Amino acid sequence: MAYIEYRNPSALPASYQRLHDRLADDEGIVDNVVRIHSVNPPAMRHHIQLYEHAMRGPSPLSEIQRELIAITVSAANDCFY
Repeated sequence: MAYIEYRNPSALPASYQRLHDRLADDEGIVDNVVRIHSVNPPAMRHHIQLYEHAMRGPSPLSEIQRELIAITVSAANDCFY
């Protein structure tokens, strides 16, 4: 749980509600990092664009290699994501 108060997705502008909904799982839940960005919707959009580019954009690394790097970094940082 983050120490930053989240905004209710229904309080976000419509374009950000759609982004939030796109990132939600089958139960309507999004990662805490996305929820935290709800206090600054433009930051949410930029964060997701950076993440999608880094993980799925053109690269000499495969998507699996990038995921393995992300998992290793998260483990090294003692992050459960």
